[in-house]
Formats: sequence, C-alpha cells, structure tokens
Amino acid sequence: MPDAVVIGAGPNGLVAANLLVDAGWSVEVLEAQEEPGGAVRSDHGVHTDYVSDLFSAFYPLAAASPVLAGLDLAAEGLRWSHAPSVLAHPLPDGRCAVLERHVEDTCAGLARFAAGDGPSWEALYRTWRRLEPDLLRALFTPFPPVRAGLRLAARLRGAEGLRLARSMALPVRRLGEEEFAGEGGRLLLAGNALHADLAPEAAGSGGFGWLMSMLGQSHGFPVPVGGAGALTAALVSRLRRRGGVLRCGQRVTSVVIRGGTAVGVGTAGGETVDARRAVLADTSAPVLYRELVGEQHLPARLLRDLEHFQWDFATFKVDWALTGPVPWVVSGAVGAGTVHLSDGVDGLTRFAAQIARGLVPDEPFVLFGQMTTADPTRSPAGTESAWAYTHLPQRVTADAGPDGITGRWDPGEQEAMADRVESQVERLAPGFRSLIAARRVLAPPTLQAMDENLHGGAINNGTTALHQQTVFRPTPGTGRPATPVKHLYLASAAAHPGGGVHGAPGANAARAALLPRTVRATLHRARR
Repeated sequence: MPDAVVIGAGPNGLVAANLLVDAGWSVEVLEAQEEPGGAVRSDHGVHTDYVSDLFSAFYPLAAASPVLAGLDLAAEGLRWSHAPSVLAHPLPDGRCAVLERHVEDTCAGLARFAAGDGPSWEALYRTWRRLEPDLLRALFTPFPPVRAGLRLAARLRGAEGLRLARSMALPVRRLGEEEFAGEGGRLLLAGNALHADLAPEAAGSGGFGWLMSMLGQSHGFPVPVGGAGALTAALVSRLRRRGGVLRCGQRVTSVVIRGGTAVGVGTAGGETVDARRAVLADTSAPVLYRELVGEQHLPARLLRDLEHFQWDFATFKVDWALTGPVPWVVSGAVGAGTVHLSDGVDGLTRFAAQIARGLVPDEPFVLFGQMTTADPTRSPAGTESAWAYTHLPQRVTADAGPDGITGRWDPGEQEAMADRVESQVERLAPGFRSLIAARRVLAPPTLQAMDENLHGGAINNGTTALHQQTVFRPTPGTGRPATPVKHLYLASAAAHPGGGVHGAPGANAARAALLPRTVRATLHRARR
C-alpha cells in the first residue's frame, strides 16, 4: 500500500509526486491516458520529420518557477532553448512591437512607436526586477503568502505599494494608456493578457499582462529542447529514479472515502488502490467533487459554489509542418518564437467582446508559435514546425464569420475554423499556405479527449478572472489545496495559483499533505 496516490500525471501531479517521494513517502501515480504529461506532451503526429507540441509549448512560468528549479530537472537531461526574440506583434502598416531578449533592445524598439516609451518599459522592468523574487514566492505558495507578503510589504511601503496595487488591478487597456504614448507597449501588455481569458477591459488584466510581459523580458519564453515532452520525461525520470510508481492507462473513477477520510481510489478496471496517508487529485474541481468524490460526501455550501464555477475560454489549435520559414512581411516577426496576430488593441477588444457574446470570432486573435525558430531540433534545416491557437466561447451561440459554425465541431466546422486561422496568418505572411506540407486540427472536443482537464479546450482549468483567483479558486475558501474530505487534496491548476506550467498547485498540495497532523486538523476545521 503506497503512502499516497496521485490522480493524474500532468505536470502538477508529477511535481506533487516528486516532492512526496523526496520526503520519504511511497507514491503511486495513476494516469488515464496511455502516456503521462497532461497538457505537456509532444509527438510526430503532423509529420514524421517534425516534432509538434500537442498543447502548451512556451514556458516562461516554468523558467521562473522556484518549484521546478528545486527539482533540478537538468540532472534528468532537460535543456532549454530560446528563439532570437521572445515575442512579436506585427501590424498591417509594417510596424512591429517586439519583446526582445535584452531589455535595452525592447526599449529601443518601443521608442520607435513613441519617444518616451522606451524609458516607460524600462521603469516597469526595474519595478519587476526589484520585486521578482518575493513576488514569485508569493505567487507560487498557498494563499495568503505570509512570509513573501511581508517582504513585499517592506519593499513597497505606503503610497508606492498602493500605486502598484492600483496598476495591477487596472484593465490592461487602461494600464497601457497610462504607461505608453504609442501602440507598441500597449500591444505587448494586452496580447500577453489574452494568453489567459482576460479581455483588455477586464479588471486585473493589467496585472496579468504585466506579469507575462516581465517574465518574458527576464526569462524569455523558453522551450524544452526536443519538444514539450522532454519536460514531462524529466519529471517522470526523477520520480522513478527515487522509487515512485507511475501507471498509465489507469482511469480513476472514484475516491474511496471512509468516515469522512480519503483512503484510496477505485479504477475503471475494478481495482482499489489504497493510500495510507493521502490522495492528491490533479483533476478539474468539478470532476473531483462531482464525479470522483460524490455529493453525499460534500457540504451543501461547496455544491452551491460549484454551480458558479466558471471555465476559461475554449481553445482551437492548428499544427503545421512547413517546408520553409514563415514569409512575414514585417521583419520583426521573423525571429520571434511567439507571434501575436491582431489589428491592435481595438482588434483584441473586438475579439474578446465576440467571445463574451458567444460568437465564434470572424477575425480571431491568433497566437502563433515558430518552434524550429525557438529550437532547431524540431524539424529539418530550412523548415518550420509551427502552430497557432485562438480562443472561442465555451458555448457557441452564433458565428460572427461567414461559415455558419455552430460549435458542433464536425469535420466541416473544424476545417472552416482552421482556414479562418490560416487567413489571419496569410494577411501578414503572404504565401504561408503554399508552405504547408501537413496540417493537424485540434478542436475543443479533441483537446478534451486528449486531456480531460481541458474541459471544452479550457487550458487554465478555470477562468483567470479576479472572481476565481486566490481565496476564490476554485470556490470561495482559504486559497489552499485542502478539501472538505480529510487527506484529500486538490493538486491541479483548478487550485491557487491557477494555470500555467509552474508546478505550484502540485507543490502546494504535496506540502499540505506533509504537514503535521495537528496543523492539518486546524486548517481542515478552518475550511468548515
């Protein structure tokens, strides 16, 4: 009998398992899919000569994460690679906002949009560098982050702290307007905010856009050499080398509860796997509570709160094997690992407003990845392994475009949406379509079938909006991974601090399980 059973071998589940084995626990990880990794996987499914990342691809949060740094995955063979520039947002008029690897180069580019915008970016970056260590510790620890919070408070006394708090609470459109006279800096902030489901007018989108932009400036948007699966392989290698057990193709269908305490799990094959000390779930919150635990074991208040749980936007993704580099007409996009495609901040607002109304956007905001540019091992020399994704409403009410897409996502609708995405690329890279040797379309139902945590293609396991963060994630509570069931912990991105590949939810769950019994009992009573 293992000390702990971990449900799910996504990055958070694997991080949790690694930390538990480091503490001397015996651990068994059960994964429903035939391979581990969750949304951190790669394959040769588009073309045998090309490596394609199935889901996530660029990892600024992983590069900055103290959780992953503490696991020393380099010892397991993990290596990182960077594109010449981090991110570009080209515009139809030939201008291009570029987040460069060096801050002075970013500033020089933004100064071409408006003379004072270079110093404005540098000032934002200086603030970030001064706060970065404590801010990351605060972000990646259970809420409230007492120690890191006190250090941050000491650095930001009085009015300075209030001004920063105000800036982080601003909509990203307003933050960009206050900080930059030209469009370049505004585009970088707003485009990065829409890596999540935060519209330019959403409260708190300024803080998220600033965070992602500053992570890109300080750490880049690195990729694992050889594919996203290399990150998973390193986590799995470390776990097994320390005695942990990973079993794939083992779907967990229930958490076994006796006397209000989680004591194991049941699988689809009829097996019961007992757990001596804890069960940790790298699953979505609705699945954990409604399907694996069952309403009879949960307080009525939690069940009512779950009715208001909000998923983030759906995702539609296309992968390509290209016979040559993307023919961007704007040179600033050529060396960027990530390229944002929209007609300015107004285009981003229009896109987000259509999603809010349940419409399939007619001119989708496209996040485009040039993977061979970032890592030359991904495809033969002179070619490009590329992908793009865009967001969609979870429930489609109508199509803002001409194709009559309904959200059934049958083959015809998938092809129509993929063509729409390609049209956005073709506008700024004429001839792009002529380079396509192979294409793979991953619609929202496909993404969910490949990773059940991606409900309808929701990549963050719940909205990033303020009403479902910190003490409100996944439902109003303590901001900690403990659940109403003793010895059961939520270890997925559904828990604080949310989405992104950084391992914090898994680490927080593991540390909660490792707390002395008296401390656990106190926290459990506090949740009631």
